[in-house]
Amino acid sequence: MPTYEYQCQACGHSFEKFQSITASAIKKCPECKKNKVKRLIGTGAGIIFKGSGFYHTDYRNDSYKADAKKDTAPPPDCGSSDACKSCKHSEAAKEKPAGGD
Repeated sequence: MPTYEYQCQACGHSFEKFQSITASAIKKCPECKKNKVKRLIGTGAGIIFKGSGFYHTDYRNDSYKADAKKDTAPPPDCGSSDACKSCKHSEAAKEKPAGGD
């Protein structure tokens, strides 16, 4: 249920009310008791997940996962240069020849 902001046009009193979406707007001010209350347009609230079971990668699509695998693959010339001889990809590059499957 959302929290709505209200302000009285007669006395200026502002307050918040936790209401159902289907509930009608409040008209009567709790301070001055006049029927001059207007609902304010608020910024809304974001979704808040509580608990330890939610991760931002839980609902990634297959194309995102495929692109992520491409980003972690070694460059095509890895293992052929002197600078790359000591990198972690050099053993994998030696096992799989470059230039085709």
